Amino acid sequence: MWGINMTLRTSKVAALLLLSVHLLHASALPAASSYGFNAYRMQQYNLHQDKHGCRGAIVVAEARSAADTILTRRCVIMKLPDFTTERYLEAKNLNAAAVLILLPQNLSSVPEDIVQGFMVAESQVLQKETLMPVYVVPEDDQLLYMYEEVSQAAATKSASVLVRVLRSIITATAFQILVSNSSPIKPITDTTIITLEGVLPGAGEDPPTIVITAHYDTFGLAPGLAYGADSNGSGVTILLELVRLFHHLYSDPRNQAPYHLLFSLTGGGKYNFLGTKRWLEENMDHAESSLLHDNVAFVICLDSLGTGDELFLHVSRPPKPGTPQYSFIQQLEQIISARFPWVRFGTVHKKINLQETNVAWEHERYGMKHIPGFTLSHIENPKSELRGSILDTMAQVDIRKLKRNAVIVAESLARFMYNLSDKGSAKDMQVFKGSLDIQDSHLSSLMSMMTSVPRAVQLLDREPGQLLLISTLEQEFKHYLKQVHRHTFHLDRRDPEITFFDQMSQPMMMYRVKPAAFDLFLGGCIAGYLGIVYYAIQNFGIIYTKLKATMKAKHQ
Repeated sequence: MWGINMTLRTSKVAALLLLSVHLLHASALPAASSYGFNAYRMQQYNLHQDKHGCRGAIVVAEARSAADTILTRRCVIMKLPDFTTERYLEAKNLNAAAVLILLPQNLSSVPEDIVQGFMVAESQVLQKETLMPVYVVPEDDQLLYMYEEVSQAAATKSASVLVRVLRSIITATAFQILVSNSSPIKPITDTTIITLEGVLPGAGEDPPTIVITAHYDTFGLAPGLAYGADSNGSGVTILLELVRLFHHLYSDPRNQAPYHLLFSLTGGGKYNFLGTKRWLEENMDHAESSLLHDNVAFVICLDSLGTGDELFLHVSRPPKPGTPQYSFIQQLEQIISARFPWVRFGTVHKKINLQETNVAWEHERYGMKHIPGFTLSHIENPKSELRGSILDTMAQVDIRKLKRNAVIVAESLARFMYNLSDKGSAKDMQVFKGSLDIQDSHLSSLMSMMTSVPRAVQLLDREPGQLLLISTLEQEFKHYLKQVHRHTFHLDRRDPEITFFDQMSQPMMMYRVKPAAFDLFLGGCIAGYLGIVYYAIQNFGIIYTKLKATMKAKHQ
């Protein structure tokens, strides 16, 4: 019996020693004692009287996993699957010092359900304000190592004291996160919003005007990571392709349609389409020569057209038969049914409520000025999380579907402008073919340009890459259009509509921290004990033989 008990104890100690060896190997990953990186702070802005986003910046806290039981005054490290509304609120309610979200370098490999879950949480979190600093940082080896270490530490919380202390002694899992910028967060007092416009003059005298517009700015949890591929890089890309196509048609006077085409790229779209509002005020209240004073047939707003097999036409009021807007919608339906029957097309009617502070779609800004218009989008719900996310990258765009949507808009517009249906043209006739064919490579190039830099409003008027992008868009207009103008609208803290705040990115430091003195002492004692036991295991046969001989001698 004594031999059996001794064998069981020996097996437990051996298992413990094997665990210690495993932990030793697990901690052998490369990790710097200190590591600096750039982290992007969560949005902070005031829209009217409502405060949104993160109002804190300074972090001095130990890193902990979201699964840890103790988060008070700790910096909670999360990957995309960890960041849910519930876990965010739990960290906030437990008075966590901060949240640090690790963003994968390759989002195309992230499962769709994880992406959607993150987008939903991102949208909900941004509805309110918080004093708790929230940062996002792209993953790298050092940060992933820290994440794994704090995750393992949380997983061993339920283990015995012996295992916990042994692990802390061997792996030194403690990490300190530091953002020590001493300057207070301040409002940005010199933000500007830029809107570009250009014209293709139509044939005849005083022809009606068709306005084609898209907003180019982006939105997401962190301004410095908001690339907005689908929303609304896709809308801008289709607009630029329409500029090129109709320029080639209009370059021959015989092909000019009896419509002016007015193209506009607007800023501030993610904040109640503020750039559109200011542009309309300037054109209709002060510029008597504006085409918007004349006969406007309708306005086409292009918004999020980079994916999906659905197209929704958002209107403020159903168009009446016999109106230009009604005729154009008929052309849309014919093109879709004849050439793309698998695409689900529908009309969404939402009245404009002047009492609401939030504007759902860009065409509503025109509707308030009694200009008929609509928005074309693959998104049905204006409050969809798809319209503003840091995960809205090129991985969310399908170039084939972007091209299909560009073809639908271009062909429908041409059929309406040249009255091809009444002239007996076949429903599946292609206007844009040959040299005017829409090329995947050209659309990809335009999308790459639009997603080359984050396009948050707070960055567009101050960062070199963003300023270059605006200049490139302006040059694109000047190459194909006439009467190109850049409109610059200034915001300041006295503006009642929106206020942005600085410190959108911060230098962050990660430090490896040694275990506490008591843990070192206790761990040393345990290590010494294990050494003695290990010696006993190695020499078990000799010891057992000597003990057996001694006991036998006593009995004799």
